[in-house]
Amino acid sequence: MTKSLRHSEKWFHLGLWLVALVFAGFLTGLGNLVIRNLPSVEHQLVSDEFMDRTASSEVRRTLAAAKVQVRAAAEALEQARLKHQVAQANVAAARDSLSNWLSTRRATERPDQDLEVLARTRALDELKAVERQALAKMEVQQQVALDAQQAITANQRRLSEMEDTAQTRLEAAQRRQELRVFGYRLVLTLPLLIIAGLLFRKHRNSVYWPFVWGFSIFALSAFFVELVPYLPSYGGYVRYVVGLIVTGVVGRQAILALQGYIERQRLAEALPDVQRREELSYDSALARLDKGLCPGCERPVDLKNTAIDFCPHCGICLHERCGKCESRKSAFAKFCHSCGTAASRRQN
Repeated sequence: MTKSLRHSEKWFHLGLWLVALVFAGFLTGLGNLVIRNLPSVEHQLVSDEFMDRTASSEVRRTLAAAKVQVRAAAEALEQARLKHQVAQANVAAARDSLSNWLSTRRATERPDQDLEVLARTRALDELKAVERQALAKMEVQQQVALDAQQAITANQRRLSEMEDTAQTRLEAAQRRQELRVFGYRLVLTLPLLIIAGLLFRKHRNSVYWPFVWGFSIFALSAFFVELVPYLPSYGGYVRYVVGLIVTGVVGRQAILALQGYIERQRLAEALPDVQRREELSYDSALARLDKGLCPGCERPVDLKNTAIDFCPHCGICLHERCGKCESRKSAFAKFCHSCGTAASRRQN
């Protein structure tokens, strides 16, 4: 078709295509901003929203208190352990001292020292009592630390169970939110695609075709680039179902279009030659001839063969004689290339 255009007209067409692409680019940029900002209509979900706030707060408070209690018990246990070690050392020293003194007492066998034996024995008993008290305090602190640690473990387990339940609910809510956001995108992009299809079908050859093509490119980009990547998957079912539906619709339309085209071609080929040529668009006919195709049936024809004046497939006239100079010329040319006579009528 470009060969049938005037030189300046070709540049105008290129300029209009540039307008279409720039128009599509600005629309696509605006659409990207709208689509990208769509998730902000939904607030960011967090797992805490799906937990019992009262119960979780109570568990966290109990857990924090137990941790404080463990730290305090550890410090008290360390102090009790040190006191017990001191008491043990005192008892051991007193026991060694008494043992040495008794050995001396047996060697001297002095009865006046019996009171000293009793006093030393009582002192040792008092030190052992102190040791037992220190040990009891240490055991108490060990029990407190153990109880606090068990409380931490129990509360952590309970909090973990609550968080797992909340996480499951969060994931379900996120899937629902994802589906809603996808619905928002679909509500925005599907009408654009439908409008683009209607405009392309009815106005793609109008004088405003650059805007029609630009809007169509934008709609296709919005649907297939901005919408499809956000298509919820759910194990692939939605994606494959949507793919099957789209494939079925497009395939059916393609089959119907092919059958309609074949039927139109069959009816057109049954018409008289002159009528068929008159109904063909001049530009379409030249574009097909440039490609070596018959303008009537679009089958390949050797147009360089001067012996071929009619299509061997559908019988349409391809070349004829000028009514004035009898030169062989294209049956679709508006003027004779030899004498410039206008083709006022088409001949059989």
